Amino acid sequence: MMRDFDPMDGAILIDKPAGPTSHDVVDALRRAFRLEKAGHCGTLDPNATGLLIIVLGKGTKLSEKLMSDDKVYEGTIKFGETTDSFDADGELVSSLPVPPMTLEDLNEGAAAFQGDQMQTPPMVSAVKVKGVPLYKMARKGIEVERKARLIHVYLFRFSKYEEPIGFFRIACTKGTYVRALAHELGQKLGCGAHLATLRRVVSGRFDVQDALPFEDALKLSSSAFQQRVIPFLKLAAHASLPPG
Repeated sequence: MMRDFDPMDGAILIDKPAGPTSHDVVDALRRAFRLEKAGHCGTLDPNATGLLIIVLGKGTKLSEKLMSDDKVYEGTIKFGETTDSFDADGELVSSLPVPPMTLEDLNEGAAAFQGDQMQTPPMVSAVKVKGVPLYKMARKGIEVERKARLIHVYLFRFSKYEEPIGFFRIACTKGTYVRALAHELGQKLGCGAHLATLRRVVSGRFDVQDALPFEDALKLSSSAFQQRVIPFLKLAAHASLPPG
């Protein structure tokens, strides 16, 4: 017997702006549309932008599967400057001259990171150790040992280089810290680097082109918001799960 689903059971695709946390986005939508149950599938750092899948009602049952999907990101890396968080939000750790580099040099360096590899999460991250997020320890100057995790990078390629900024696209498995790759590439090239900007453009079968800007979503009426919801059965098909 087919289970009944509410029109609000499913997901909505949001294009997150820089600034709010992923939780902030969920909380604002929950309050604006009186959602009893809502969550997101994959955290974006506050200054990262792009695709955020917001699961609603029974759609939250699919969050783990949707979160495990591969991701595609676009962004920029600034060479010559290293930060403690590996991105533009961190404190400057070192500044070195950027050697003469071509686009080909960058892509040769990036190619070395493609394939399977073990990656250690940065201290400034939401990964928890004994129930405490690493970033909270980092704020207190505490550094602890982190377990390396297996990730896979399908593609890491630069399309343009305007010294000291490189424009890249990366396709990878869930849990990949792109800012850690940016940091490691800077170390490999001998000048240091940090992630300047990041935008998630694809998650599984979903594309940011089909997402609604966060500010626009908040202006919708309840009925218009409901019309943007991907129904549970369609979402389950995307997640390759039985709609049971």
